[in-house]
Amino acid sequence: MTATLAPAPPIEKTTTTASSVARLIGIDAARGVALIGMMAVHVLPDSTGDGDPTWSFTLFAGRASALFAVLAGVSVALLTGRRRVRLADAASNAAGLAARALVVGAIGFALGYTDPQLATVILPFYALLFVAAIPLVLLPTWAVGVVGLIVLTGAPVATHLLLGRLPESTGDNYSFVDLWSQPWQLFTELGVTGEFPALAWLAYLCAGLVVGRLTLSRMRTVVGLIVIGAVMAYAAHAVSMYLLHARHGVDHIMAARPAGSLTLDETQQVLDFGADGTVPGNTWWWLALDKSHTGTSLDLLVTIGSAFVVLGVLLAAARLAILARLLRPLAAAGRMTLTLYTLHLAFINSEFDHYSRTTSFIAQTIAALLIGLAWTSTAGRGPLESLVTAITRRARRAVSRTKGGS
Repeated sequence: MTATLAPAPPIEKTTTTASSVARLIGIDAARGVALIGMMAVHVLPDSTGDGDPTWSFTLFAGRASALFAVLAGVSVALLTGRRRVRLADAASNAAGLAARALVVGAIGFALGYTDPQLATVILPFYALLFVAAIPLVLLPTWAVGVVGLIVLTGAPVATHLLLGRLPESTGDNYSFVDLWSQPWQLFTELGVTGEFPALAWLAYLCAGLVVGRLTLSRMRTVVGLIVIGAVMAYAAHAVSMYLLHARHGVDHIMAARPAGSLTLDETQQVLDFGADGTVPGNTWWWLALDKSHTGTSLDLLVTIGSAFVVLGVLLAAARLAILARLLRPLAAAGRMTLTLYTLHLAFINSEFDHYSRTTSFIAQTIAALLIGLAWTSTAGRGPLESLVTAITRRARRAVSRTKGGS
């Protein structure tokens, strides 16, 4: 995944100005934040002894993975030259994105052996988003924004209507075997019912693609990103609180509980901690929730807004030389998040992770920063990032040669 978990796009040869360098450092640092945030969600406790959400869960749950997805859109924008792809170049760009999706998905399926109770592997969901990006890159920026707004408002409603008609999510991490043993279950979970459903998460991709096409080297754009993100997140949360409390949404949800499949404790758990990708379908009032991984419009707005703020703050910080130096280890980790994310999942599912949760998180964070700094300073791209880049280039060249030969 590395605007996300996908390999970071190569540094553009034309970006030589200080503001352009700051842009790249800021984006890479945001990837690093997303990686560490997701590690925190996987490793640190979710709840306190009193049953309340911990500070780490409150801060990172839903937001870290959403930041990954928004940055996926930014990466796609950088990979396609930060502008609408011409029809003449559509085939090669489609081949590149499809190849990227195949490799990222394959790595995700290779991690299918891991325990979903520790972490749901995001890579197969992520691969589906890269496929969805193929038609999006052909659209002008305003049209991408319109698609994003349609998804943001329509996907939660569509999901609510579809839940009772589709197989329930198993919550498993899928492997290559599932591609032919249960393809329909796999497709519906990746697309609609899973923890990172592509139907709703397409809103993140559109948001990132729009942002990636902006002139992020301009301070006015960066400030606008921070302000717009903060307003979006705050307003969406305020609307949720109004609907749930002033308009008695919680009471409506509790009244509808007997018609659903959740117990009283499970219902309260969703209200306090969020869900696993979707909310129950027994009442429309669930769509008033803005908690993590609920997939509601308000959840999408809050997490898109927080992603904008994080990216904007880091872009602004990278413009100052002293802060840019401090961000270097974080940015280095951000340039190889696919590799580091894979190592993280392998480690927490191994016998080597016998530490306390806090010790394990601190050790993994330090290791990610040091490995990223050492590797990118010497070898350049991470090993998995190099693999994805090589296969993507081969796919693009093969299509270009075929088109040129014809």
